[in-house]
Formats: sequence, structure tokens, C-alpha cells
Amino acid sequence: MERTRSELLAAIKPHVPFDGWSEPAFKLAVSDLGLDPGLARVVCPRGAVDLAVAYHREGDAEMLRRLEEADLSGLKFRDRIATAVRFRLEEADPELVRRGAAIFALPQNATTGSKLIWETSDKIWRALGDVSEDYNWYTKRMTLSGVYSSTVLYWMGDESEGKGDTWAFLDRRIEDVMQFEKVKGAAMKLPFLPKLLGGIRAPKGNADMPGREAQ
Repeated sequence: MERTRSELLAAIKPHVPFDGWSEPAFKLAVSDLGLDPGLARVVCPRGAVDLAVAYHREGDAEMLRRLEEADLSGLKFRDRIATAVRFRLEEADPELVRRGAAIFALPQNATTGSKLIWETSDKIWRALGDVSEDYNWYTKRMTLSGVYSSTVLYWMGDESEGKGDTWAFLDRRIEDVMQFEKVKGAAMKLPFLPKLLGGIRAPKGNADMPGREAQ
């Protein structure tokens, strides 16, 4: 099934700029492969939506590969985060992402889109060595999800050379995160907050969202 899904993903990409992640595009991909429509529906019950999810995760996988190969030891932590987000966007096709944003904005797909952003943020934190198991697990992914999603929106409309304006925007958003972490650190000195947040734990296994991979 994974191989068939990969083949369908490759086949639908040329059609997405014209038809979006849509049922017509899905049917064209099935036809291009000469695949049995029933089998295609077993592999992708939601049709093109499942392939849009697969495309997003393909970008995550490539980002993780680049992070594994890169030497980030000389970078400040904020610059490591920026590098990870940049790697993620450099591997994406703006038009395919734009079409994906449109389909995940639909009410029936909005939850899936949100889960995918959270999933990307989780993968970045884990790749950079985060081992938090308490409330920090949530706050880190929450803030990075905001950075990532806002940067994607900026990147989709950025026509500057080499996407330079996007990377400057990303740096500013990460600076906001650093300021949030400082405020959070100061707040945790209040006597009641550690006790209040002490029982919060990161999700395990198939725990409910957040923390569960998008289906």
C-alpha cells in the first residue's frame, strides 16, 4: 500500500497546479497509472486529501534527512530552529503547498491540516534533541506551530530573490518565541504555577491530539 500511495502521489503532482488536490486530479492520477479505481480507493479512502497528507509528510521526511546530514553544532539553538524550518520549506513546491492550504482550510479537512502542522513541529523539536515530557512539550510545539504556519503563509506570497524576505520574517518570528520563553521562565517563578502545571505530561502512544499523527 505504501508503494502504491507513493506512485499515486508522484502521478497526481503534475495535475495539482491545474485541478488542486481534488477528485478530478485523483482520478487522473489513477488513470495515468492504469490502476484499478477500487484499489486506489482502498489505498486512499479520501482520495486526493490522503495524497495531500502524504505530500506534506514527504516534505517532513526530506527535512529530517537534511537535518541528519547537516552539522548544526556551531549554531545557536534559535538558528537551528530557523534552519529546520528553512529546510522544510526549501523542499516544498509553492503551488502544491498553496493548493494544499486551500483544501485543508475546508471545514471537513481543517483538523487534519492542524494535526499536520503540529506533527511537523513535533518532528523538528525531536530532531533537535527535545526530550521534554511536561508542559514544555506542549508550549514548545504550540509556539513553533505558530511560527511555521505564519512563515508558510508569508513564503507562499514571497517573490523576493531567494525568498530572502521569508527568511527575515522567520527570524523575526523566532525572536518572538525566544521572548515568549523568557516570559514563561519568569512566570514559572511564581509559587503557584509549578504546582498547577506539574501534572501535565506529554501524550504517549495513540493519545488524542495533540501528539497523534494526522490520519
